[in-house]
Amino acid sequence: MRIVNFKNVPAEEVEEGAKGVLIRWLIRDADGAENFFMRHFEIAPGGHTPRHSHPWEHEVFILEGKGIVLGAEGEKEFSPGDVIFVPAGEEHQFRNPSLVAGTAREKSVAFLCLIPSKE
Repeated sequence: MRIVNFKNVPAEEVEEGAKGVLIRWLIRDADGAENFFMRHFEIAPGGHTPRHSHPWEHEVFILEGKGIVLGAEGEKEFSPGDVIFVPAGEEHQFRNPSLVAGTAREKSVAFLCLIPSKE
């Protein structure tokens, strides 16, 4: 068993095709996870994940902030407490349309994302 505060897991910048996105690998193979990995994403105001697809599904839980997810059916808004399922093979992107950083209304988007360990 392992218990760690997510803030103590190093954040890495997502670079290719992304803007203002940090990822923390909360649970992964180095922790002994054999079936699923858990990741924490934070998207800065005006930021976005890459627009992409892959052969595995995502299970996402929105922790904070309001944003937009792009999928096969177009853009859909999300807010804290929402759960999003992205099927395997579906092109998708998460966006934080908040006002630019430094303004009174800036707010990051944060979510947990689970993926299978076997890609």
